[in-house]
Amino acid sequence: MPILRLWFDVETELRQDFRLTRRAMHSLQRLLQRDQDHGWGNELEVLIYTYWLAHGLSYRVVARVFNVPKATVHRIIHRVAQNIWDNLRRAINFPQTVDLPAVGQGFVNISGTPAFHNVVGAIDGSHIRIKPPQRHRLDYLNYKGFYSVNMQAICDLNGRFLDIFVGYPGSVHDTRIMKNSSFYTTRLYPPTGYILLGDGGYPCLETPICLITPFKEPVHGEVQQRFNYYQSRGRSIIERAFGMMKTRWRSTLFRVLEVKPTFAPQVIASCAFLHNVCMDNGDTLVPDEDILMDDAQPPRGHMAYNETSGNDTRNRLSALVSGNVQAP
Repeated sequence: MPILRLWFDVETELRQDFRLTRRAMHSLQRLLQRDQDHGWGNELEVLIYTYWLAHGLSYRVVARVFNVPKATVHRIIHRVAQNIWDNLRRAINFPQTVDLPAVGQGFVNISGTPAFHNVVGAIDGSHIRIKPPQRHRLDYLNYKGFYSVNMQAICDLNGRFLDIFVGYPGSVHDTRIMKNSSFYTTRLYPPTGYILLGDGGYPCLETPICLITPFKEPVHGEVQQRFNYYQSRGRSIIERAFGMMKTRWRSTLFRVLEVKPTFAPQVIASCAFLHNVCMDNGDTLVPDEDILMDDAQPPRGHMAYNETSGNDTRNRLSALVSGNVQAP
């Protein structure tokens, strides 16, 4: 089989066929190694799964490529996706407390203002197109006009995912998804004294987590305008992270995902997992421009009774921005 000859030829690069480098592939196989695995069965299963993701092919076509029964391909794809789902924290995790100052310095660099030295992440949601179920079809119709499953993510200064929350139907607002995610309900991140940046679809919060969003348009004065400019520069890394992930797995994520909605969250989560594995192994890419252009924002979410406004913190940061950097 030509595809396996490619794999066994250690001098040949894999990225064109599998969308990740040989180094990243070896790292992925180690992360997913199970105690009961023997021989090269695990290697073959990971190859089949990544090839399926890379090309968005039917099980029947993948079965022909690897010369295995279609039913076997189906079992392998579901088994590998479940294995990744069960082990997400091996590649997707929050930084240690000791590393937070360095993360903050990174956001200073990408935003262009020292006022953001306590920023340790950017949050946003991304809609992944799916084939909706017959029942509850409208639940999956999002504000952009297509059927989707939502992926919420927090990323660091490099676009590496720190946390993901996948599975809500497309009609659910980003704010509601955030308020049901574990990092929010447990106040896990960011730690006290640190900040997340989000777009105007989220409420500006001080507690239970500190989430700073831009001033609502139209802004009042140059101070607010200047703050929005630098806040946008800082949070844009999450849009770039989604763009890198969707570019790598374009054949699967940038067209309708042809799996059941109950299985879609595992497939989407595995793409985020692989995104981090690739980044950790120096396998980066530039997002396609047409993917980055898909940046429409939902309407602004509302603050709940058990939350406190982040307006005072935002006003303080906007004053610092205007006092420490020149206007763009």
